Amino acid sequence: MRDSSSAYWRRWMDGPLIGGDPPLVVPPGRATRTDRFFTVHLGFTAPDLAAAREVAVGYAKALSLLRPELALGASALSPADAWQRAERLFCGAIGPDGERCLDVAGHPGFHHAPGPGGLGWGDGDQN
Repeated sequence: MRDSSSAYWRRWMDGPLIGGDPPLVVPPGRATRTDRFFTVHLGFTAPDLAAAREVAVGYAKALSLLRPELALGASALSPADAWQRAERLFCGAIGPDGERCLDVAGHPGFHHAPGPGGLGWGDGDQN
């Protein structure tokens, strides 16, 4: 090392010495990013896709109760060796007031907003 004096090391963070070089470490010139969306993958075993879907829906609902920031509507299920084949777990249809349907994907009947007594909309039962 060429110099271990405090003046040399102070230059790294504080800026140039009088008449010296510019600082070696500067704050970033661009603004910091806002929060980004991330995905967590939880592995589990199930005998078939239908059973795996039920387990995955249960995990997603339970985690959303514990952590309200969890984006329940963005939950998906895929085989462990084929993440590109992910399928949505929840309907996600957008209602007239901007709510999203949180029933399971492919559900029959009306769409329902989350919560007890949530707004219902859509075509209803098609049977």
